Amino acid sequence: MLLAIFSTYTCRDIWPLITIDGTPQDVDEGPFLWAKLIIITITAVFIPLFIPRRYVPVDPTEPTVAEPNPEQTASIFSFLFYFFLDDIIFKASKVDHLSYTELPQLADYDRARYLRETGLHHLDPFSGTSAKPSHLFFRLLRVFWREYSVLSVNIVIQVITTFGAPLGINRILSYLEYGPSSTNIRLWFWIGWLFFGPLAYSLSRQAYIYTTTSTTVRAESLLTQLVFEHSLRIRMKAETGSNTTVPGTGCTREGTQAKKPAVGNMIGKMNNLITSDLYSITEGRDFLIIVIFIPLQICLGILFLYNVLGVSAFVGLASMIIFSPLPRFVVMRLGAIQKEKMRLTDARVQAVTEIVNVLRMVKMFAWESRMAERLEQSRDIELRFLWKRRIYDIVNQMTNYTISALIMLSTFAFYTLVMKQQLSAAKVFSSMPVFNLLRTQMYMLSATINRIVQGKVALDRLDEFLQNTELLDVYAPLDKNLHKPEYDTDVIGFKDCLFAWSNEDDGSTTSSFRLRIQGELFFKKGCINLITGPTGTGKTSMLMALLGEMHFISSAPDAWFNLPRVGGLAYAAQESWVQNDTIRNNILFGSSFDEDRYNKVIHQCALKQDIELFEAGDQTEVGERGLTLSGGQKARVTLARAIYSSAEIILLDDVLAALDAHTSKWIVEECLLGDIVKGRTVLLVTHNVTLTLPTAHFIVEVGIDGRISKETLAPLDHLPKKILQIVEDIHTDDLAAASEIEEKELNSPKPDGKLIVAEDIAKGRVGWRAMKLYLSSLGGRYPISFFLAWIAGSIASDSANNFQMWYLGYWGSQYAPGHSVQASYYLSIYSLLLTATVIIRSSVVLHYSLGTIRASRLIHSTLIGSIMRSTMRWLDETPVSRIIARCTQDIGAIDDPLAMAWSAVVELMMAGMVKLGSVVIITPVFLVPGLAVVFVGSWTASIYLRAQLSVKREMSNAKAPVLAHFGATIAGIVSVRAFGARHAFRQELMSRIDHYARVARVSNDLNRWIAVRMDLLGSLFTASLALYLVLTRNASASNTGFSLTIALELCTTILWWVRLYNDFEIQSNSLERIQSYIDIDQEKHPTEAGKPPASWPTSGDLRAENLSARYSTNGPEVLHQLTFQISSGERIGVVGRTGSGKSTLTLALLRCILTEGRVYYDGVDTDQMNLDALRSNINIIPQVPELLSGTLRLNLDPFEEHDDAELNSVLKHAGLLSLQSDSVETRITLDTKIASAGSNLSIGQRQIIALARAMVRKSKLLILDEATSAIDYRTDVLIQDALRSKLSSDVTVIIVAHRLQTIMDADKIMVLDAGSLVEFDTPAALLRKEDGVFKRLVDNSGDRGIAYK
Repeated sequence: MLLAIFSTYTCRDIWPLITIDGTPQDVDEGPFLWAKLIIITITAVFIPLFIPRRYVPVDPTEPTVAEPNPEQTASIFSFLFYFFLDDIIFKASKVDHLSYTELPQLADYDRARYLRETGLHHLDPFSGTSAKPSHLFFRLLRVFWREYSVLSVNIVIQVITTFGAPLGINRILSYLEYGPSSTNIRLWFWIGWLFFGPLAYSLSRQAYIYTTTSTTVRAESLLTQLVFEHSLRIRMKAETGSNTTVPGTGCTREGTQAKKPAVGNMIGKMNNLITSDLYSITEGRDFLIIVIFIPLQICLGILFLYNVLGVSAFVGLASMIIFSPLPRFVVMRLGAIQKEKMRLTDARVQAVTEIVNVLRMVKMFAWESRMAERLEQSRDIELRFLWKRRIYDIVNQMTNYTISALIMLSTFAFYTLVMKQQLSAAKVFSSMPVFNLLRTQMYMLSATINRIVQGKVALDRLDEFLQNTELLDVYAPLDKNLHKPEYDTDVIGFKDCLFAWSNEDDGSTTSSFRLRIQGELFFKKGCINLITGPTGTGKTSMLMALLGEMHFISSAPDAWFNLPRVGGLAYAAQESWVQNDTIRNNILFGSSFDEDRYNKVIHQCALKQDIELFEAGDQTEVGERGLTLSGGQKARVTLARAIYSSAEIILLDDVLAALDAHTSKWIVEECLLGDIVKGRTVLLVTHNVTLTLPTAHFIVEVGIDGRISKETLAPLDHLPKKILQIVEDIHTDDLAAASEIEEKELNSPKPDGKLIVAEDIAKGRVGWRAMKLYLSSLGGRYPISFFLAWIAGSIASDSANNFQMWYLGYWGSQYAPGHSVQASYYLSIYSLLLTATVIIRSSVVLHYSLGTIRASRLIHSTLIGSIMRSTMRWLDETPVSRIIARCTQDIGAIDDPLAMAWSAVVELMMAGMVKLGSVVIITPVFLVPGLAVVFVGSWTASIYLRAQLSVKREMSNAKAPVLAHFGATIAGIVSVRAFGARHAFRQELMSRIDHYARVARVSNDLNRWIAVRMDLLGSLFTASLALYLVLTRNASASNTGFSLTIALELCTTILWWVRLYNDFEIQSNSLERIQSYIDIDQEKHPTEAGKPPASWPTSGDLRAENLSARYSTNGPEVLHQLTFQISSGERIGVVGRTGSGKSTLTLALLRCILTEGRVYYDGVDTDQMNLDALRSNINIIPQVPELLSGTLRLNLDPFEEHDDAELNSVLKHAGLLSLQSDSVETRITLDTKIASAGSNLSIGQRQIIALARAMVRKSKLLILDEATSAIDYRTDVLIQDALRSKLSSDVTVIIVAHRLQTIMDADKIMVLDAGSLVEFDTPAALLRKEDGVFKRLVDNSGDRGIAYK
């Protein structure tokens, strides 16, 4: 009501004052009129504008606990001008870094939980809201329809206010040229209009961006939750050509094409969906620009030009239509090149990811230089297409620039040559901004269409992921015609079942493993059930089938399977899955803490002593993929998680495989036979039948032919002969199924329990060293010449552009009364200026682009070289994800955003100086105001940048935890689903999303804060300049128009400089991150003096003198004064309990850790030798082998140095054939595809391939570090025979073994204890030694009988 009254009085009494001949209608009221106007203005305008709004929670039942976000209580005026951000801005200006906790709380309507409750059911096709869900785009519109309705109205306001400045310039110049008779509105109004018109546009523009960016953050939150929610339903399959894998358990479907949880492809796909695809979707949010903004802008622009230039405006429109196919063609070619470039980038990223994931293996094999060379080749191919794209970028820019100039030229030509009309300053300088607007629309049209197309492609990918990804059977649509057999829901087992790893499996591929269970197989409840059998028969598959991870195929009318979940379910995977959290939280896994039960579980799972060794106890963080823990410790933590849970049913997948004999015996006696497990149903997959058989009441054997035998167990001496034969066949497959994978000392945590070094957040401005890295790479060998040429060219280009504008005004000023103007002459000169500008500009951009390609190549090469030469300790402390991010994300920033931002910063700076100089030349007195504008703008920008840099750096680290949570969840998806932990993981995801959204919202709003203030400053400067020029009349109308136009552009230039400088500073964070990885500790570089003799080594002789080792400079000594002599050709066994230093010794021999003392290999001191020479002549096979994706041939011979006959022979001797059935379809050959990290193979198969790879290399020293721990006894015997008979007699073999019978025929046995060499002699001599350490190990193991034979 008050606003309506105010509007009425404005029309009646205020507007007449603006006109030259108008009179207020209520003037008779005298002073009372002005009093009323003041009161009404205060009550109707100022009070509503400045009164803070009341906070209204979106959910009254749960209002925000902390103080609400300031934007929720800010007044309308504060909200429009973003004053509610002043506290953050000024707080940040006083500190080096504004931390996350100092940012405003996230508004309740932006919280992930609220968005999930209100929007997720519209997006999720499985929410049950509709029978046939529409495309995801329309579902998103359904969620955000209010926001896009507001945006539509806002766009109309934007378009109208866009013409404020051109209209004001036209009226002012008309007044100067033709006097007061040219307008009936007072001049001061138009001068004020130059202030309020652009300001109104700025407010509407920033309000539009505010709405879109806040909507974007909400959409990111919703879509991330949507992908995560769907990932909890899907059946994981890693694709490796013809091989497929199933992730997430850490479970292995043993078999020739093992269906084990290989997360690779699926994690990569989902990471792409919530990073690059989500970015493309949010970047395509501005589809209303195409639908409303651009058409309305063009229509109003042509209408404005028609009023100024008449019919010639339509000539300009026709020219725009005629020339439009040309930029479209260029954009299409650019898109094709960009698509190919992205394909090559994906190939390089894949190569980088794979090499970084196996970097320890690369270093142990001395492949650093060759792998770096391989990456450089991929990089060069990628950069060739990047250069090609840059060329088309230049063509695109110049095409659009030339077309827009030609449109203006054709319009003026028609106006002067055909219509015979005279140009004037008012016509030239009022139409010029409109022509610029039309030119901007051409840029915007092509760019927006490209973003929308990319967004559409990303939406299609996401929609396809939601609609077509294979789901677990429980989520798949039910066949109404399918007969549902009746069965007891309390039974655990199968009846006439057939399972496949995919519902698309038609049996035609090499991965067509099927688990077939004929008849009935019911497990006994309340006791331990054993599942055993040879490698590759599908024991793990049986557990996966029960869990519903495999696809059930009904092979009979009454086929069914069942696993009751009412009483809870727990699962421990063979490949232990732990979260990057403390040991305690990994064991609790969301359960409440019961101290007595917890301590009992720690005791029964043999973790008490391990935890006591950690200074932080059970608060020790296990690190990424459990780096803090050894393999055995991870296995016991995983077991403890299952045992601690209150679940009635526990599925254990070969949990004893990573434990030594003593620990395995402890677990069986204290845990499986303990009071916590008593009465619970346990399904235990194991090879260790001898140890576990006394605990079991039911045993199932899966045969090599897929047949299943089952028996209820009686006392051991009354077992049926068949079961006893099973026990005998598997033998004592040993009491010690597998020793610890590696000593705990390797990753000894710091006193606070943290191993992984927190990622640093840089403070303040970008450091000089990081800038120098880029600038020196950009300039190459002649940096001074490069930068001088670039800056001079930029100044020349901007000067030519400004001169064009001035020349048009000069042309218009020649139409004085009585003067004849030859329009064709001026058109010719203008055309020459245009051509010169295009040539200069193209040369400048081409020159700079060459520098960016050079910088991209050099920085990538330097980074890769630094990482390849890093120390093993640095690799332990640095998560692989961070290294990959440097080589992919940060290098990507160097290639494009950083290069473009630096170019824009320098060129806009030059443009601003040229524009300021142009204004000062015509109006010298405005040098001081111009410098004042620069000073105030710089100060405002400075305090803004301090805040934005802090927020952006926090933001760059806020997205990673979301991705890490995704990766960890998918890696352990089977465990998450088995434990029923979906809700807890959803809550954790929402917490991490809120963390990101809190930072992102502040970052976006800070951009609005600076934009409004820069626009305000620019409008004030332009209006002041107009006022001065009008009052003094010292300049001609054409020079006045030129000055005002330049002034408007100058302020826009300053704003964009600030924005792009901010972008540059943010992108430079990638430079800092890369520089920090260039400065890491590195191993010794190769030198000429470090090269061994050409004939070295001629033997495998090895001698150590006082060898000591430690993992870090300040760390404790873990090997103590070891002295020993090993003759060439000897087989040496290395034994000792967990933590005794076995694996440490192997690393010390390779100089992968810090060593003291001397080691002589074939008489040469290895400490004086180049590391690549040493490691290339030593072969090591770790227990957890690392493989590359590609063919088996690639893994055996990555550099193509051997023929197929040799490779096949090595595979045969390594024992691969013993693990394969006679089926041609499932045999592994040299052409078999290997998934990333070998995830489509069982652990045993991977170990055999690693052994074969070592045999191919043919070094004089071979080290096997638990290299056969996951291989069954028979195959192990074959491998040991091959090592004895097929290796050259002068090859020294060092075997770190968990199976004592494996090393009983060794020439000597080395016994380590607490890092010291306590015994070193022949097996016979050590067994005769009373109270000897080795003798005690043998006597306490299951190999005692074999050892004494």
